[in-house]
Amino acid sequence: MAGALSPATTLRLKPLYAVRFFRNFYSSFPPKLHTNSIPASYFCRRRRNFCSLVSAAISSGEAVEKPKFENIREFRKRLRIADIKGGSEEGLDRLGETLVVRGWVRTVRAQSSVTFIDVNDGSCLSNMQCVMASDTEGYDQVENGLISTGASVWIEGTVVSSQGSKQKIELKVQKLVVVGKSDPSFPIQKKRVSREFLRTKAHLRPRTNTFGAVSRVRNALAYATHKFFQENGFVWVSSPIITASDCEGAGEQFCVTTLIPNSNEGGESPVNAIPTTEAGSVDWSQDFFGKRAYLTVSGQLNGETYATALSDIYTFGPTFRAENSNTSRHLAEFWMIEPELAFADLDDDMACATAYLQYVVKYVLENCKEDMDLFNTWIEKGIINRLSDVVEKNFVQLTYTDAIELLLKAKKKFDFPVKWGCDLQSEHERYITEEAFGGCPVIIRDYPKDIKAFYMRQNDDGKTVAAMDMLVPRVGELIGGSQREERLEYLEERLDNLNLNKESFWWYLDLRRYGSVPHAGFGLGFERLVQFATGIDNIRDAIPFPRTPGSAEF
Repeated sequence: MAGALSPATTLRLKPLYAVRFFRNFYSSFPPKLHTNSIPASYFCRRRRNFCSLVSAAISSGEAVEKPKFENIREFRKRLRIADIKGGSEEGLDRLGETLVVRGWVRTVRAQSSVTFIDVNDGSCLSNMQCVMASDTEGYDQVENGLISTGASVWIEGTVVSSQGSKQKIELKVQKLVVVGKSDPSFPIQKKRVSREFLRTKAHLRPRTNTFGAVSRVRNALAYATHKFFQENGFVWVSSPIITASDCEGAGEQFCVTTLIPNSNEGGESPVNAIPTTEAGSVDWSQDFFGKRAYLTVSGQLNGETYATALSDIYTFGPTFRAENSNTSRHLAEFWMIEPELAFADLDDDMACATAYLQYVVKYVLENCKEDMDLFNTWIEKGIINRLSDVVEKNFVQLTYTDAIELLLKAKKKFDFPVKWGCDLQSEHERYITEEAFGGCPVIIRDYPKDIKAFYMRQNDDGKTVAAMDMLVPRVGELIGGSQREERLEYLEERLDNLNLNKESFWWYLDLRRYGSVPHAGFGLGFERLVQFATGIDNIRDAIPFPRTPGSAEF
């Protein structure tokens, strides 16, 4: 019957009729009557009119059948080279299978009867060797020179045993399709290039063996980080990137401001356009946030707020430091892992840090074997044994005072002189862990309060704080942590002594007013962890796109 609709039928009007409906409906409004001036009673009357129009359309047969639609394709994990060649059989269990490989050409070797194409898809270090006869579909693309290093390809073929010694299987090509050709100027060829050169090609360096391996190990470390804390009952908290406080009190922060016109506003940015106070200083009250704002150097203070509600939490995100340093150990933008434990002291903190490091290192050794073999061969010989020692050996613990005595007795001349109260330098830290204790990780605790941050708990001696640093071979300090000062009066006194504005920390002080508890935590620079696990000696090679003084490319 015309106009009869089943309950499941969706009302749809033909475009022409839809135009008529709304033209008739809106033509009933008084001229020049704006929406924000229409009273609710008017809409109630017009709604009845509109419903009448729709009803009339349905009864007259102007409705159409239920719209046609297609189901979204089911998502499935794509078969990767790592899936094909992984496992104990290294692909031999797939002999005879016909499958598809997608990736980028590493090398092409044409011989009289066959052509060998090595393809890598980034899932593992190994390439898939694809063997192609001259009568294979798509071979004309080889003849036309479209198959070159850097080109992306789609290859279908059958898994067969390899005649070569470097791999157990290879792909006998049935069909080849060039997805994207590569210009002859592609800068990363088979020949070895320096890592310094590759930093200028950061958008392409993941296609090299070394940086592909670094990326996979970095991914594994990030996954293991979340896995460790989640398995131990921690809650992940997103700490803000923009902050109005200086966690470390060092003043090395990037300022966030809209007082300077951005590039979209065009024109020049004259200095005299920045609003100032009567005293001549910048009037931050007119800035976006109404006060000075910075890129965060740490998520710790924010993390403490959630630890005093959820007990155990961790943050894992980007942090920034405007330290004008061009060394192999410093970045302006880096990632930090910062757990906070409520109802915990420094001993609990050190135990957590130790368990965490052993967990993530063990995970990498077990799940990134091929990449670790590459590092062991080409980057740092013996790295697998060094990391295995971290997993298997007990960590050494000593006080800062004992560490200073050890350094003073060392038969070695340091560039930086040693005395009680000095901040330990990288050369001191590496001597302690690499030479004095034979490669064992070392935790130094109870540092002088004058060289540590305001939030660290003061010890009973009045001279030191409950702080700890974990030192590891080749890197030096990897983890820094402390028991936090939970006593309000001590914290306020410390802020006063350091001339820090207590008003900026009003919310942080509130945590000590309302149900304060002993709590502790630590911070770990993720890129230093990547360095430690891969043997990469420059931290700029441990992050995809390094940000350093004078360099913000890509």
